[in-house]
Amino acid sequence: MIFYHGDTAKIFAAFRCVTVLAVAIFFASPLFAANVEAKKGELKDLKSRIKVLRRDVASAEKSKTYAADQLRETESAISNTSRRLHQLRAENAEARKQLARLDIQRKHLDQQTSAQQSQLAQLLNHQLASNDSEALKILLSGRDPNQSARDRYFLTQLSRAKADLLQQLRDIAAEKKALADEAKERQARLAQIESQQKEDREELLARKKQRLATLAKISERLKTQRREINALKRDEQRLTKLISGLSRRTAKSKNRPSSGSEPATMAGSSNIKSYDPGQVGGAFAALRGKLSLPVKGQVAGRFGHIREKGGATWRGLFIRAAEGAEVRAVASGAVVFSDWLRGFGNLLVIDHGDDFLSVYGNNESLLAAVGETVKSGEPIATVGNTGGNPDSGLYFELRHRGQPFDPLKWAGG
Repeated sequence: MIFYHGDTAKIFAAFRCVTVLAVAIFFASPLFAANVEAKKGELKDLKSRIKVLRRDVASAEKSKTYAADQLRETESAISNTSRRLHQLRAENAEARKQLARLDIQRKHLDQQTSAQQSQLAQLLNHQLASNDSEALKILLSGRDPNQSARDRYFLTQLSRAKADLLQQLRDIAAEKKALADEAKERQARLAQIESQQKEDREELLARKKQRLATLAKISERLKTQRREINALKRDEQRLTKLISGLSRRTAKSKNRPSSGSEPATMAGSSNIKSYDPGQVGGAFAALRGKLSLPVKGQVAGRFGHIREKGGATWRGLFIRAAEGAEVRAVASGAVVFSDWLRGFGNLLVIDHGDDFLSVYGNNESLLAAVGETVKSGEPIATVGNTGGNPDSGLYFELRHRGQPFDPLKWAGG
């Protein structure tokens, strides 16, 4: 069968219409609505699970007062304010980008106006030289009727061209007014954003002063508690219990059986170095040997090594870095925890699928919320020393099926 060019164009046009209709039907379908509701249900379930886990990990420790707990409210508030500022900076940049785009459009319309006004002036001059009375003289002169008809047609076309240009100028004027109105709205929004940024910066400074004052009051108790090996072990157990609960929740959502108990390597530190995920498949496993660390800095605490103070074993890395430096996701995934946890301050956990989790602790602020999907390299937090940590830096762990393993063995050169 032979298709001509016109037939091919009709076929493609029909195909596009069918595709658009199919997409529209899908988004309007009960299936799509059910998927959206299912996602909302999963997020609600996750938040509910986190609430239960947080209560469980704290229930056994009510009898003792921990100095770091006095920082919780302030450090959480600092994190929330910093996240708002981060969002406002992004909105500010977008608003300025839109204003620049509107200015380019305005300049383009000004050029169009100028060109069309020039054309209109030429047409008017030509029409004045060959006006309607001149056309009548041509008709009465007895010249060739065909020539007269051509002259009349030419004069008519001039009039139409003039009318078209006038209409185009009116359309451009209306478009310029719409652009000016939009620019005015954008300017107002930009002023609102900058005003909110100023307020949030002031609140952030006040909260940081409050934190410093609290630290000064409890510094001796913090030092003492940090030296207690039992306190460090309880921190580890608290995180392990949280991770275990999150892992069970992830396994349940994927219909994968879960052991429901902590692996042997979690209970003690003697064989912590021995665990490795092995030859497993999936997108995250493909990053073995290529993984970028989440922040640039000095690795001060190494996986499997004994801590200088307290005698406990590092289950991840402590990377010294400047306060406020961006912490980036090591791979794509979904945020399953984003909150303050005793011993780890502002903590964020990402589920990368295939039973892999990454853990980011001691952050000044958390930029991603529970349920959000993040991309590899995307900023998710900023470096700090929350949770009573004396040094500014990031605590970073990788876990597979709840068990920690050495991130440096997976890092690229």
